[in-house]
Amino acid sequence: MGYRTLLRDHRGLLSISFLAMFTSSLGQSFFIGLFQVPISQQLELTAGQFGTAYALVTLVAGFAMLRLGPSIDWVSPRRFAMIVLIALASGVLLLTLSPWWVLGVLGLGLVRLCGQGMMTHLGNTLAGREFVTMRGRALGLAGMGIMLGETLLPPLMAALLVFLGWRELWWLFALVLAGLWVPLLLRAPWPLAPGQRPMEGEPRRGPRPFRDPTFWKLLPLLMTLPITMTGLFIYQAVMTHELGSSLAVYALALAGMGLAKLPGALLGGRWVDRLGPVRLARLYLLPFAVALVIAIAFGGHLGVWALMVGGGLPSARRNRSPPACWYVSGVSSTWHGKSHPERLHGLLHGPGTGSAGGRPGPGC
Repeated sequence: MGYRTLLRDHRGLLSISFLAMFTSSLGQSFFIGLFQVPISQQLELTAGQFGTAYALVTLVAGFAMLRLGPSIDWVSPRRFAMIVLIALASGVLLLTLSPWWVLGVLGLGLVRLCGQGMMTHLGNTLAGREFVTMRGRALGLAGMGIMLGETLLPPLMAALLVFLGWRELWWLFALVLAGLWVPLLLRAPWPLAPGQRPMEGEPRRGPRPFRDPTFWKLLPLLMTLPITMTGLFIYQAVMTHELGSSLAVYALALAGMGLAKLPGALLGGRWVDRLGPVRLARLYLLPFAVALVIAIAFGGHLGVWALMVGGGLPSARRNRSPPACWYVSGVSSTWHGKSHPERLHGLLHGPGTGSAGGRPGPGC
């Protein structure tokens, strides 16, 4: 079965996963970083204070993912999506309208949790749980939603900022997303929840990777890229200044990063299906390591482009390789990952989200 057949037979389910991943752009660091200056001014925070607040809410969101992520085991995906969308809209309203920084930071936390956290979790879980033989390719197609956001939104937002304020842009984007979600919530073929909520005192079923040393060995592999890329996104102005480049070049390079993820997503899914995820995961950080060397050695516009493209290539495979590694490698047999992929996604994406709060601040 190829991509064409997959799209023809499962168009509705893949549309849900794709839109969930695209919606996560609202809470992704690359999107929030575009508005770091006006958000800081709105909340009356310095760049360093904003970075600290961002790190704290990201860490809290990561731990919340560990708690809330497995709920998709027993909550129907449609209801799960509606709850997350309502919470995401509440976060946008708090962030853009609140006159008090405390409520604004709370809104930022909701945007991070429900955007990057729960929406990505929903898209990955549906693509990973509902497909067996074509799981890698389904995850690749769903992951293209994030790539579309990274490619389309930075230049589009930069152009629209000429005519609209940052708050109006957020509201407009939220309205567009709502218009896309309504038909899917009403007509799409949503799957049922695979299990029931565990009773109080009932022994926990499913994977318990925190008790497996292999999980802790994999954590550095999962955390390296989120930490470094989040720092680059949030402190883009500092990065471009230190490298001797400009924000205009950064915006173009950010779109280039989204395009760089495309071949990795499509071919990465095929490679996972054919070659195995363990072999693929061992080398997926190599492009970013080369990009760091180029940025340090040459700097300038080339350094910015190298960091964005070099970070985009492994990011595309990151969404496939480690999760698939936990599904089908020998480790997954001890975690029962094939039976509980949604719990593994929550456990996997929680550290990935929370680790983004561990990035260094300016001057570190």
